[in-house]
Amino acid sequence: MLAGKTALVTGAAGAIGSAVAARLAAEGARLVLLDVAEAPLRNLARQWEGATAWPVDLRDAGAIAAAATAIGPVDILVNNAGILSNNKLDSTTLAEWQKVHAINVDAALLLTQAVLPGMRARRWGRIVNMSSFAAKSGGLTAGTAYSVSKAALIGLTFSVARETAGDGITVNAIAPAYVMSPMISEQLTEEQRQRQLAQIPVRRFCTPEEVAHTVAFLADPLAGFITGEVIDMNGGLQFD
Repeated sequence: MLAGKTALVTGAAGAIGSAVAARLAAEGARLVLLDVAEAPLRNLARQWEGATAWPVDLRDAGAIAAAATAIGPVDILVNNAGILSNNKLDSTTLAEWQKVHAINVDAALLLTQAVLPGMRARRWGRIVNMSSFAAKSGGLTAGTAYSVSKAALIGLTFSVARETAGDGITVNAIAPAYVMSPMISEQLTEEQRQRQLAQIPVRRFCTPEEVAHTVAFLADPLAGFITGEVIDMNGGLQFD
């Protein structure tokens, strides 16, 4: 369904990003992959013909602008890159706050600004922003800077969706919780994993492939009547 489309995925070398890349490639999209981890990123890009790897530090606005110019037209933008912070309000420093927001929000803004003119000219585009359950739960699963940054990403989603609704462009967000990744498998003890599982009504963690499926659904041409939405993927932790 996405043959002939170019998809830019940030944070592509991570668990969710690589799953998203694989799914979009399976749908026929040509991949443009961004990540700060150069070696894993280049290894990932070798899996698909025509895929290109762009090692970019998303804290660097100049590097983002240079990459966007060199990459050229993009049909699908997946703002997936993000860093986690577990520090709550009293222990959150301004430097930490700014670093988290630079990657989680500012980079998404800059890339959206870069790709929108081409999408508008072609009268077609898909933007998917990776938010988090933390944005809707007041940081139940994360710290202050992270939770606020993911809430800001939802606000960016709504704002850009409103501005571009008449241009053939859709802008949506996904809010996952407890996705099986190194953060779950390596950074938590078995006791901590079991405690988290006990809180999830479906009694399992989300998989990166499930998140990738949702990205592909939102990128599909038949999803063109869906914009300004936040799709929850939290296993029943919260209904709204």
